[in-house]
Amino acid sequence: MQTLFLRGPSATLRMVILVLLSLAVMTVDHRWKHLDAVRNTLSYLLYPVEYLVDLPIRLYYWGEENLSSQRDLISENQQLKDMQLQNRVQLQKLDILEKENERLRKLLSATPKTTEDHLIAEIVAVDVDPYRHFIVLNKGSSDGVYKGQPIIDAHGVMAQVVYVNALSSTAMLISDVSHAIPVQIDRTGLRSVAFGTGQTDHLDLKHIPHNADIRVGDKLISSGLGGRFPRHYPVAMITKIDRNTGETFIEVRAEPLAQLDTSREVLLVWTHGHEKPMPGLEEPVDQTDEQSGETDADTGAADTDADAGEAVKETAEEVTEEATGEAVDDSE
Repeated sequence: MQTLFLRGPSATLRMVILVLLSLAVMTVDHRWKHLDAVRNTLSYLLYPVEYLVDLPIRLYYWGEENLSSQRDLISENQQLKDMQLQNRVQLQKLDILEKENERLRKLLSATPKTTEDHLIAEIVAVDVDPYRHFIVLNKGSSDGVYKGQPIIDAHGVMAQVVYVNALSSTAMLISDVSHAIPVQIDRTGLRSVAFGTGQTDHLDLKHIPHNADIRVGDKLISSGLGGRFPRHYPVAMITKIDRNTGETFIEVRAEPLAQLDTSREVLLVWTHGHEKPMPGLEEPVDQTDEQSGETDADTGAADTDADAGEAVKETAEEVTEEATGEAVDDSE
C-alpha cells in the first residue's frame, strides 16, 4: 500500500545542512573573494529598488522647494547675494594670502601644500539600526570612489567609505562605536583620538593627561596622521571636561561639527596618494587596500604614529567585514 505522505529528512538535519552550507559560503567569500562579482551584480539589481524607496523623500524635498512662497524665495535670494558678496571679499583676501604663502615657501624651499579634489554626493539611505551609524551614497566605483575615502559636509568631517560597489557606496559616520579619527586641538596642537560613542551628539577623547592644556570650546581638527583623513578639517568642539583626581586621565567629550543626522548632500574627498579619475574613466575599487596598510579582517587596521610610536587597533562592524576606522593614539 502506497503512503499518502512522503517523509523526507528531518527539520534538524536540514537546518544543520543549511548552517554548514552558509559557513562554507562565508569562508570562501572571506578568504578568496569569489562572491564579489555576485555582490556587484546584486548591487546593479538593487539600485533601482533603493532609488524607488528614496523616491518619496525626493518628491517631498522637490515639492517643498518648488512650492515655497515668492516672498521666501526673494528673501532667500537676497541673503544668498549678500553671502556671495562677503565670500568674494573673503576670497580676495585668501588669494593674496595664498600668493604670499607661496612666495614664502619658495624662499624656504618648502614643498607646496596639495589641495584635495572633491565630488558632491547625495545620501540615499540610512541604516535603521540604532547601534550602527551607516549611510548609503549615490556614488560608487564608476565615479572613482574608493574604500577608506573621507567624507565631509559643509561643517566638518562626517564619515569614511567602508564598502564600494559600482553605483553606490556605504560610509561609516564618525559617531559609530567602531570608528576613531586622529585629531588635534586647533589652539594648542595637542594630538589625540576622537572615538565614536554610538550617539550623533558627542565623541569621546581618551588618554588625555590631567596637565594637558585643554578647555571647553576648543575646536578639534583632523591631524592627518594615518593618511586616511586630510589635515586641518574641523571635526568637533569640546563641550565637557571631567577632571577626576582619582583617575589617571581626564574625561573629555566633544560635539561633532558635521550635521551627522540632517545633512543631505556631502563631499567625497580625494586625499594625497589618490587621484580623482577623469570623466569617463573608472578606477579599481580596491586599489587603496595596500596603500592604506589595512588588513582583510574584522579587527581593522593598525597605523603607526611617528612621534609616539604607538598603534591603535579598531574593530569593524559585522556587516562590513573589511571596514576599518583608523586610530592613532598620540595622547601620551
